[in-house]
Amino acid sequence: MTRDSLLRLGGLAAMAAGVLFVVIQPLHPSETLASVTTSTWALVHYATLAMTVLFVAGIAGVYARQVEETGWLGFAGFALLALGLAITAGFAFVEAFIQPLLAEREPEFVIGLLAIVSGSERTMDMGLLPALWVASSIFFPAGCLVFGVAVMRAGVLSRWAAGVFAFGLPLAVIVVSLLPFDLHRWGAVPIGIGLAWLGFGLWAERGGRSSSQPTGMGLGDPNMSAAG
Repeated sequence: MTRDSLLRLGGLAAMAAGVLFVVIQPLHPSETLASVTTSTWALVHYATLAMTVLFVAGIAGVYARQVEETGWLGFAGFALLALGLAITAGFAFVEAFIQPLLAEREPEFVIGLLAIVSGSERTMDMGLLPALWVASSIFFPAGCLVFGVAVMRAGVLSRWAAGVFAFGLPLAVIVVSLLPFDLHRWGAVPIGIGLAWLGFGLWAERGGRSSSQPTGMGLGDPNMSAAG
């Protein structure tokens, strides 16, 4: 598989992750014990787990396309995002496969896990899990900001898309903070839009480049012409 093909796949992964990221927000059920055993809870967290994998693949493609242009800032943003998403994937796995099994047998533990995510008061010691969640809550938005700024400075892909990815979340948070708690998740929507936009730019760019290149050796091959 060629580099262009891998980059196009990265673009598709970013588009898919961005769309899933947006769709998940309004569908996510409330962080309550009763929600844990519902089919909606299961579907949303299966989708979240898939989204985190696609997200990492997508930003890897975006980063690989402009690794030299983004420099150390791009690497720092990519590393923060990848680490934050890895922690998020771990929580998503627990939410999708472990919590429904423990909801009846260990309800206090499940309530404690839900409290970590919702930020509500916990009644039992959850070990390192709260610290991990706080770390992911810092790494992910910081990674979006740093990586988005690096992509904007590089100017290889759309600066508007990178700007939405970088600054959409903090601006949206200001707005949704005035709304009820159940609507706070809508503040994350700009990240998904920016990611899908960057992915489309990467996919379309590599597709146009691939289609314009010769596929075999012949009279149209610039190497053959130079040799002649």
